[in-house]
Amino acid sequence: MSEHTNPYETADLYGPAGSAYDEPMIGPLDAPEKPSGWHPVNITQLVMGVAFAGLLLIWALVEGNVVEPDEYRWLLPIPWLAAGAAGLVATVLPSRK
Repeated sequence: MSEHTNPYETADLYGPAGSAYDEPMIGPLDAPEKPSGWHPVNITQLVMGVAFAGLLLIWALVEGNVVEPDEYRWLLPIPWLAAGAAGLVATVLPSRK
């Protein structure tokens, strides 16, 4: 290698400068248009989101002294039942189409 040659020069490997990207790059902004509308539901995320929202609501009711301590026993299963019902509905509805 001569002393005037840059060892980091990539023009020899990839061609002349500026021709490395002959084709347009495809990225998230260059994605093809999709028709808008409903998208598939992730049932796991839906179920856990409903359960978390229900538990958050119960926590707010307890901290706000709206619910008596005697009512905790029947109140805590409600978010899990609602989450299960939401999961069942989300599972059944797409099969009806």
